Amino acid sequence: MTANECITGRRSIRSFTDQPVSHELLSQIIETASFAPSWKNTQITRYIAVEGAKKSELAKCTSIFPGNGAIMEKAPMVIAVTIIKGRSGYERDGSFSTVKGDGWQMYDAGVASEAFCLAAYEQGLGTVIMGLFDQDEASKVLNIPQERELVALIPVGYPAESPAAPKRKTVEDLLTFQE
Repeated sequence: MTANECITGRRSIRSFTDQPVSHELLSQIIETASFAPSWKNTQITRYIAVEGAKKSELAKCTSIFPGNGAIMEKAPMVIAVTIIKGRSGYERDGSFSTVKGDGWQMYDAGVASEAFCLAAYEQGLGTVIMGLFDQDEASKVLNIPQERELVALIPVGYPAESPAAPKRKTVEDLLTFQE
C-alpha cells in the first residue's frame, strides 16, 4: 500500500466486527506509530489499550456525546492516547519555546494519533479518533498519573462497514501561493 492509498483510503470507522485485535498486532502498530515526529523528538505520546470490563466502564464516560459510548462498547479495543505534560514546546528550564505555549503537545498527540490510525488501517483495522468524552471521569477510570494527560480515545477493530469518502475541499480552496 502506498502512502497515497493509505491516506486517501482510511475512513473513520464506527462499526466493528467481534474479531479481537491481537496484542501482537497492536504492538506492531504502536512500533510503526512511534516514528511519528514530535517536538525536539520528545516522543511524549503514550498509549493504553483498553479491553473487556474496563472498556465498558470507559464507555460510560461519554455522556457529553452518548453515541461515542455505543461505538466504544462495540469495538473490541479502545486506545487511550495520553501525553507526558510539560515537555513538548518547552525548554529544559521549563519556559515555553514559542508563543504556542503548551499547544505543541496537542499537535504532537494529533500527529501520533493519525500515525497510529494509518498504521492500523494498513493492517486491516478501522479506527475513529474521539475527543468528546468526560476527560476527568475517563482519566479516573484509567488511573492516568498526574504527569500525564488523556487526549483522545480511539476505538479500534476490524471494520464492519466501508463508508464512502466524505466530500473534500478542492486544492484551490486549501492552497495559496505567495511570492
